[in-house]
Amino acid sequence: MQPVFNSQAPKKAANLSVNADLLSRARELNINLSATLEQALIQALEQRRREEWLVRNRDAIDAYNEHVEAHGVFSAGIRSF
Repeated sequence: MQPVFNSQAPKKAANLSVNADLLSRARELNINLSATLEQALIQALEQRRREEWLVRNRDAIDAYNEHVEAHGVFSAGIRSF
């Protein structure tokens, strides 16, 4: 699967609004806001890609599941579990 982003792309400043208490607590704990946001964005992008993949492939998944329901899986006669 393709990476969700180009890790070699340059950094770009962004202007964000964050809950003041949340920001204060993060700073008290020396949490790197940029790294934390990047990691959260990677996870959000990966989740969205999975969701979109399921939508695009829903018909094929349903067809396969119907086939298995009707005919079983190809290895049903040879598996030992």
